[in-house]
Amino acid sequence: QVQLEESGGGLVQAGGSLRLACAASRSIFSINAMGWYRQTPGKQRELVASITSGGRTNYADSVKGRFTISRDNAKNTVYLQMSSLKPEDTAVYYCGANFGSFYWGQGTQVTVSA
Repeated sequence: QVQLEESGGGLVQAGGSLRLACAASRSIFSINAMGWYRQTPGKQRELVASITSGGRTNYADSVKGRFTISRDNAKNTVYLQMSSLKPEDTAVYYCGANFGSFYWGQGTQVTVSA
């Protein structure tokens, strides 16, 4: 069993920044890809950003140039730095990773006011 715990969500004005963190209860060193996803009511969960064990990153078009994903293997933590936030970024953000089975965190709410 693996626990993923997100933190860092909150309320921010448009144009502001937040940094999300996802701490894993097990080593992420060998986990090939870890990702941040988001979901709004009535919509499917979507991939926002992912990062491989080698540091290769991938971003949804809607966040390219504004969000940065990174990982600290020593701390078993993945981060999502979000800048130039827009009201449409409002969502519950989830961390997800495949540790043999796919695990999700409990989610953290990000609310961007206009």
